[in-house]
Amino acid sequence: MRPIQAELLDGGALYREVVLGKLAHARESVWIATANVKAMYVERSGRFVPLLEVLDGLAARGVALRLLHAELPSRPFREEFDRRARLVKGGLELKVCPRVHFKTVLVDGAWAYLGSANLTGAGLGAKGEHARNFEMGFVTEDFDVIDRVTAFYESVWSGASCRGCRLREVCPDPILPAGAARAQKGAPGGVQLGKARRLVRRGAKSSR
Repeated sequence: MRPIQAELLDGGALYREVVLGKLAHARESVWIATANVKAMYVERSGRFVPLLEVLDGLAARGVALRLLHAELPSRPFREEFDRRARLVKGGLELKVCPRVHFKTVLVDGAWAYLGSANLTGAGLGAKGEHARNFEMGFVTEDFDVIDRVTAFYESVWSGASCRGCRLREVCPDPILPAGAARAQKGAPGGVQLGKARRLVRRGAKSSR
């Protein structure tokens, strides 16, 4: 067992360090993995705004954004996403995998959060101390941890285990190797994951 340098965080400290301290100031990339995705508000310039507004600003600066999730995002999240043309057009890449249960935030390929909190208001969001979930996780810049988390994330993102997955039949949009045929399946709530691996609302105009 190799010792590593890491900081253990809980409660509101996760929100302050992971979201406000690191994610909001990313320069190159943000990769997020979460089981649940819900509308989440964060502090910005003295007011509370949707996390998607922060991500939209990062995308405008050329930061590469990935969101790997297990369940269909909540309706408020999807509605806010639909209003962000830059994110809809690929500024925020999304992929779904029902087996994803690990939670991580990788920033600039050099810093990582690993823990229990989902991308929700009561998880990594700005909920008050008496309303938020009891969550715990650690953050680190350890090179070996970063490399292993990055490799694991990339293997899921690329669909390395998709062909033999026993949940393939219930997956709303199986991730297949490049060039492989993929059946388009609708997801609950009138939303489907489109060919571009982004949330696309049925009947949405291509100009959005």
